[in-house]
Amino acid sequence: MAKKSLSDYQREYEKIIHTDQPRKDILLSSLMTEMEKQFKIPMLRNEVWERENIKVIAMYRKLSITRTL
Repeated sequence: MAKKSLSDYQREYEKIIHTDQPRKDILLSSLMTEMEKQFKIPMLRNEVWERENIKVIAMYRKLSITRTL
């Protein structure tokens, strides 16, 4: 899988938010899983990692907040 930039994830997010539920949640969840792998987002909150990856965690949280699950 080719690495995506945060702006790539932002573009995908903008397409997804116009999708109907429950498909939106499925697509957002899939995008979050992809980000977890690419950016090695820790499963448990890690403040050091978050400080070093502010933009990544902000995008990840935006995806999470948008989901209705």
